[in-house]
Amino acid sequence: MSGKGAGLLQSVERAMRVLDHIAASPGPVAARDVARALGLTLPTTYHLLTTLVTGGYLVHLPEEKAYALGHRVDDLARGLHRQIAVPPEVQRVAAVVHKEAQAAAYYATLRDSEMVVAHVAECPSHPRIHPMDVGFHQVPHATAFGKLMLARLPDDDRETLLDHTGTPSVTRGTVTDRGLLLRQLSQVRGTGLAVEVDEFQSGLSCMAAPVTDAAGRFVGAVAISMPTSRLRADRWTAERAVRLGAVRATRVVALAVAIRET
Repeated sequence: MSGKGAGLLQSVERAMRVLDHIAASPGPVAARDVARALGLTLPTTYHLLTTLVTGGYLVHLPEEKAYALGHRVDDLARGLHRQIAVPPEVQRVAAVVHKEAQAAAYYATLRDSEMVVAHVAECPSHPRIHPMDVGFHQVPHATAFGKLMLARLPDDDRETLLDHTGTPSVTRGTVTDRGLLLRQLSQVRGTGLAVEVDEFQSGLSCMAAPVTDAAGRFVGAVAISMPTSRLRADRWTAERAVRLGAVRATRVVALAVAIRET
C-alpha cells in the first residue's frame, strides 16, 4: 500500500468525492450544497457534476435544481456483485454455519486492503445486521472480519489504512483508541479469532475466523452476528461453528486453486 494520496489525479479524486457525497445524502443535492460541503468553488463543482451526468453516474433534476445518482451506479454495483460472488461450495459452508450457530452467517473476501462481504446466509429468525449486505466494507475497526484483516496487515500498511479510514465511533462500544485497538488486534493474532461486542450495533455482536489459501495467505473470513446476550450465553457453540466454517472454507479455497492450476 502506498502513502495516502500518492499518484492521485486531482480532478478524478474530486469527482469521486462529489459522487460519494451525493450517494451518502438522503435525497437530491443542490450544486451549491455540494460545493459548500466539499470546499470546492462553484464553477469547479458544476464542471464535475456535468462530467458525472454525461457519464451516467449522476442525473440532473431541473425541477428540484439538484443532482441525484444515475443508472451507471447500479451497473457498478451489479458488476461488483458478479466479481466477488463466491462459489456454491462456499455458500454451502455459510449455510451450515448459519444453521449450526443459529445466527446470520457471512463470508467476507479480502480485496486489496478491504474486507468485503461477498455472501450472507440468513433467515427471518436470524437476520443479518443492517446494513451488512453484499458489498459492505466500511469501518474495519468496528467489525469482526475487519479486525481480522487489520490484525494480518503489515504494521506500516495497517497504520496507513487506519490513517485513511480513521477509527470513528459507530456505537458507544466502538474501540476508537488506536492503542487499545492495537492490543485487541494482537489478541486476534494470538487466538485466530476476532470478536466485536456492541461495536458496530448496540446489542449485537460478531465473531469471525480467518480463511487462507493453499499457501497460508489470508484471503477471507467466515463470520456470524447475533444478539450480544446470546453470544455471552452460548459462546462455545458459536465459536465452534465459526472456526469449523473457516476450516471448511479454507479447504474449498485450496481445492479451487488446485483445480485452476491443473
